[in-house]
Amino acid sequence: MKPIFLLAILLWLTARTSAQSHEQRLQQLHLELPPVPEAIGSYVDVVQVGKLLYLSGKGPRKASGEYISGKLGKDLSTEQGYEAASLTAINQIAVLKQKLGDLDKVKRIVKVNGYVNSDNQFYEQPKVINGFSDLLIKVFGESGQHARTALGTNTLPLNMAVEVEMIVELK
Repeated sequence: MKPIFLLAILLWLTARTSAQSHEQRLQQLHLELPPVPEAIGSYVDVVQVGKLLYLSGKGPRKASGEYISGKLGKDLSTEQGYEAASLTAINQIAVLKQKLGDLDKVKRIVKVNGYVNSDNQFYEQPKVINGFSDLLIKVFGESGQHARTALGTNTLPLNMAVEVEMIVELK
């Protein structure tokens, strides 16, 4: 699809759902949040400082516990990377839900840092991380629009396709 067409769809969805709460949008999208697994290292999933939540990096963990893995541009296509990033967004929303109990406590998604496990000749990291960003906009509407970095890296833990961290402002 052309980027302008995707933007038009997102704007339409945002306008159509602007009166709904974040929780209602999640239900309308039929997104089921998975249980949050324990951290795979010596860290916590989220740290709160004042009204900001700092979420540790998460990857595209499936319900089976397996991760979507491989290098973009070698093992996975841009479209598969987009789907992996979307799944990662669902996993991060699950962290928010576990921490807050209610997604309507979210005022704004402030910043997203996305890392893409990339082959040396892969340059479409922004298109991959759009999967994460687009899902946040679908769930949080205008409050889901955020600043972002999308970087390629030569490897990620467990050979995950993507890893994404974010900063969230609370009401």
